[in-house]
Amino acid sequence: MKTICLYFEIHQNIQLKRYRFFDIGTDHYYYDDYENERMMTEIAEKSYMPALNTLLEMIHSSDKYFKVAFSVSGVAMEQMEIHAPQVLEKLQELNETGCVEFLAEPYSHGLASLANEESFAQEVKRQCQKMHEYFGQHPKVLRNSSLIYSDDIGLQVANMGFEGMLTEGAKHVLGWKSPHYLYHCALAPQLKLLLRDVGMSDDISLRFNNRDWPGYPLFADHYIDRIANLPEREQVVNIFMNLSAIGIAQPLNSNILEFFKALPACAKEKQITFSTPSEICANIKTVDALDVPDTLSWYDEERDVSTWLGNPMQREAFNKLYSVADRVRIANDPRINQDWDYLQASNNFRFMTTKSTAVGFDRGIYSSAFDAFTNYMNILGDFINRVNTLYPEDIDNEELNSLLTTIKNQGEEIVIKEKEILRLQNKIEKIEKESGKLRAKLEDKEKPTNDKPAATKVEEK
Repeated sequence: MKTICLYFEIHQNIQLKRYRFFDIGTDHYYYDDYENERMMTEIAEKSYMPALNTLLEMIHSSDKYFKVAFSVSGVAMEQMEIHAPQVLEKLQELNETGCVEFLAEPYSHGLASLANEESFAQEVKRQCQKMHEYFGQHPKVLRNSSLIYSDDIGLQVANMGFEGMLTEGAKHVLGWKSPHYLYHCALAPQLKLLLRDVGMSDDISLRFNNRDWPGYPLFADHYIDRIANLPEREQVVNIFMNLSAIGIAQPLNSNILEFFKALPACAKEKQITFSTPSEICANIKTVDALDVPDTLSWYDEERDVSTWLGNPMQREAFNKLYSVADRVRIANDPRINQDWDYLQASNNFRFMTTKSTAVGFDRGIYSSAFDAFTNYMNILGDFINRVNTLYPEDIDNEELNSLLTTIKNQGEEIVIKEKEILRLQNKIEKIEKESGKLRAKLEDKEKPTNDKPAATKVEEK
């Protein structure tokens, strides 16, 4: 029996403000709050809320036959907490149906998996804690930023305890193989790999409203027929996309919501089910290892990481940022940590790309790749200065780690001693209370009585 795994990514980029060279050392706030609020409010209204309401309706109208998965970056959740709490409430409502799975991903939606294993693991852990805090779920499947994957990343993810991972069904990796099977990591066979069907996914997310596309208009019954007509042994169809594809990339007036609403009934008619990633990992066996020695992603025709690291500017910014990764992680300063999350976001590096792309690309406030590079490097210069001011550059990472470990241990000892002091103070108060009661009792016994003794003899007259 065939099954559809439908997954949506939810991430909101943090917009940097114009930051001049002369701002370094004087201005430590790097963000365009107005633009961040405007963008979050707009995408919530035009995309997230209509899409999530539709998905909820699909679950209820299909009597829970329909299922869906999401991954939400920690940075996006922070933005929604401030500017669009209704989106989080709707996600919680979807979660209560029991038909939704939330996946793990890096907190910042950054590129730490390409640079620093410890930072990557810590980010994933923080995002998982956020998923548990909001939805009560402990993610079993991981989705890396932009589906970035390689054998080495897969091994690390397996060692982190995940059962499965999502990645791209890229032609140069699959060769003659089909993405409609479950594979496993070449270096860690216990990690199962769900491969995105590029064509079926992009037909919705990129081409749905394209009148020049030969497949236009796309109807739900024809779409499901294509899945039903796949070879019998090809059981899994993974359709992965950004949630913003609904309402932003493909406008609501394109009837995209009606297309989605029709999918469950059409699929049920063809005996095609819907499954979450963890259900697929639990119920379907892998057919083969997937060898991915070089890193792949779901971006551009090359399906690699060149959209972020394809030119010298991008690589210089990337290397400079992650040169302080260990110090940031070891120092664990709240304000530094927040800036670290926002500066890691992959879009900061994509703005610097010099590649031509078939997909519409907006550089935001930047006029060119060099403009984006200059602005980012000014901000990064100030950020690194703050890190080095907090913990001087002449202290190496080992010495810093040892110093902070000592401080942490001393802090823990102080906490233990404070607890012991509090315990002894309570004990003293209790003893003094009991002593006061005993003293009062003794004083009552020793107190002379006011009653006169009765006469024992009657005087004779």
